[in-house]
Amino acid sequence: MGTLFGTDGVRGIANYELTPELAFDLGKAGATVLSKNNKRPLFIIGKDTRKSGDMLDNALCAGILSVGGNVIKVGILPTPAIAYLTRYYHADAGVVISASHNPFEYNGIKFFNGEGYKLDDLIEEKIEDIIARGINVASNITGDGIGQCLRKEESATDLYCDYLLTTIDKRLDGMTVALDCANGAAFQTAPKVYRELGADVHVIGNEPDGVNINRDIGSTHPEKLQEFVVKIGADVGMAYDGDADRLIVVDELGNIIDGDQTICICAKMLKDQGKLNGNRVTTTVMSNVGFHKYCKDVIECDVDVTQVGDRYVIESMRETGSVIGGEQSGHIIFTDYTTTGDGTLSSLQFMKAMINSGKKASELAREIELFPQVLVNARVDNEKKKAFMLKDQIRDSEIRTAVENIEEKIAGEGRVLVRVSGTESLIRVTIEGKDLDAIKEMAEDLAALISRKYS
Repeated sequence: MGTLFGTDGVRGIANYELTPELAFDLGKAGATVLSKNNKRPLFIIGKDTRKSGDMLDNALCAGILSVGGNVIKVGILPTPAIAYLTRYYHADAGVVISASHNPFEYNGIKFFNGEGYKLDDLIEEKIEDIIARGINVASNITGDGIGQCLRKEESATDLYCDYLLTTIDKRLDGMTVALDCANGAAFQTAPKVYRELGADVHVIGNEPDGVNINRDIGSTHPEKLQEFVVKIGADVGMAYDGDADRLIVVDELGNIIDGDQTICICAKMLKDQGKLNGNRVTTTVMSNVGFHKYCKDVIECDVDVTQVGDRYVIESMRETGSVIGGEQSGHIIFTDYTTTGDGTLSSLQFMKAMINSGKKASELAREIELFPQVLVNARVDNEKKKAFMLKDQIRDSEIRTAVENIEEKIAGEGRVLVRVSGTESLIRVTIEGKDLDAIKEMAEDLAALISRKYS
């Protein structure tokens, strides 16, 4: 991984770290690398609701056009919609302008290849190399060689929503569903799909103004949805993040059902239907001990574990043939339907599982016993962060010893995970165990030690 791309594209504060100039260069370099020698490579560009999206959209588009690529702009749509539309239009690549769950002042640029998958590290390194060396890939393109923006008669929103409707074979008539769209990219698409299915739909987080995306709302802040579900007496609530590739479910009692539980519930549905290919589920090192116990004892399936990041989950799933996988944070991938995490699609699969079971959401969630888990972020210097670990080994002996001491205290009843954030200047400390107060204190002490040494 180079210096520009993190675990999910290029991100930074818009117009400061992620500038129009960088977006222009990414457009040029990306179109050059991903064109596959096509004379007129075609790119799909979409974005979330951030104010800076227009600026970066136009700069990125200009870069692509300058090297002879054509562009279809589809406007505000969820990240998975861009992956789908890239395949639908047989484009060479898709690009999403979004910083996912991060605050509005941040933005990001992430690429999909022509098959709708996120780029692998080697491709990203080729793009970075062109930018780092200042290669002018557009130097000989003039006149008719310059690309253009294409117009399509079809509504991109309708195309995506129509596709989502093909992924569920149930009607939702008589069901009350609460949706939290995070004032982000799903504010139109998710309500449209649920209403088409006959649900009584109530929505919050559907009034984006360019700056309120993810602000105390959405999958990373589900408290408002929890209250809303109880207030209106909904059967279930669905919270998405800013670019709508994540899902957090809220049951009818207002309790959170996280990504681990949702994957377990949907994996059991697939197993019961004889559709759990290879009898395996894919997850990351962040998955709860209770997740593994449920998969082993109830579903009786194997679990493949990857490093954090939905791109790594996808890579593993493609290698093994696993049809369901994801992250505790709510990135969930159903490879029978999509090539990336899709919050709305995942929520439809949860609805299908709930209907098939004949149980309430709370009853399904109670079947999965999760261990208490504490996550504390240690704020660190971004440059020092890069030197924190070497081949998954903590370099600093004092911090390594502190981790070993915690592992001794919770041996057999939990675990410790320390990892470097791929998108922020943070080192994340996660501790799992039976005693919530004890693991919270241990996590805070360890995070404070890391901050002191690496700030």
